[in-house]
Amino acid sequence: MEPEPVHPTQSQPRPPTARLADIAAQAGVSEATVSRVLNGKPGVAAGTRQSVLAALDVLGYERPVRLRQRSEGLVGLITPELENPIFPAFAQVIGQALTRQGYTPVLATQTPGGSTEDELTEMLVDRGVSGIIFVSGLHADTSADPQRYERLRARGVPFVLINGFSPRVRAPFVSPDDRAAMRLAITHLASLGHERIGLALGPERFVPVQRKIEGFLRAMEESLGVPAARARQLVQHSLFTLEGGQAAAGALIERGCTAVVCASDMMALGAVRAGRQLGLDVPGQLSVIGFDDSPLIAFTDPPLTTIRQPVPAMGQAAVRALLEEIGGTPAPHTEFVFLPELVVRGSTAAVPQGAGVLPEA
Repeated sequence: MEPEPVHPTQSQPRPPTARLADIAAQAGVSEATVSRVLNGKPGVAAGTRQSVLAALDVLGYERPVRLRQRSEGLVGLITPELENPIFPAFAQVIGQALTRQGYTPVLATQTPGGSTEDELTEMLVDRGVSGIIFVSGLHADTSADPQRYERLRARGVPFVLINGFSPRVRAPFVSPDDRAAMRLAITHLASLGHERIGLALGPERFVPVQRKIEGFLRAMEESLGVPAARARQLVQHSLFTLEGGQAAAGALIERGCTAVVCASDMMALGAVRAGRQLGLDVPGQLSVIGFDDSPLIAFTDPPLTTIRQPVPAMGQAAVRALLEEIGGTPAPHTEFVFLPELVVRGSTAAVPQGAGVLPEA
């Protein structure tokens, strides 16, 4: 007579040792600590518990039912697109910060010919979101009506705005210092001997574009002694896309520019393409600087010199400000400005001999 098979108990089994070891290594804790967290035992610090849960998620393991968080509520995040990798980067930072506080992020993205910002806002409000974070929205467009945000406030929905400022909107704003970013870029290029430096950016109606132009003109005068009227001739507007950067850079190269500063990394990749199509070596004959330090931009050919937008700090600040609003202690209706950082890689080099000298006016 064969022995009866042994069936597993109905209680949750202890995770296999191999899995415990993987999770412990990922979280930087002991296997015993992982076991305590997975089995819901007390005596584990909140930060340690969060590290173990994050390790579970990263490794692709399903969380035990007892560890699934009860949502404190939904928070909307509206972005203009996802093709530019800076927007997924913001979404990830903001989503993680909200999740750590028990909220469920809801990502809403505009698409050409699809839902507008106003329609996405209405959809989120109808679903009872606790608040909304807008990234590079209509608040950044000086031609848009800011009353839409006052109407949202009148409905009792807290919100925070990233990248763009309007004194007519009563809300916390979070921005990088665009003027300082241009000073960093121009100072770097001037130190390499460049004098004829172009600026490629999007439509002038956007606040970040206006601030970059102000910073560019001031930096060109301070670093190179170039009057604003002459420097203004080296500003080219286009679209915030690879193709837009290519078109803008092509026009600037025709004006004799040996270096191009771009308002986004996507535009900068377009500038590199424009230079190469004209037979120019990058960075030997054309230097290019981007803006954002988007994910994977360090692995382009050449690796892109860029101005790093402090996305983690900005995203976390936006979440803190929103949660204060939700909690009934509103953050100041002001702008929190974060300093950018120059990241020097392989797309900038010394100016070619005899090139890039501005003629006298």
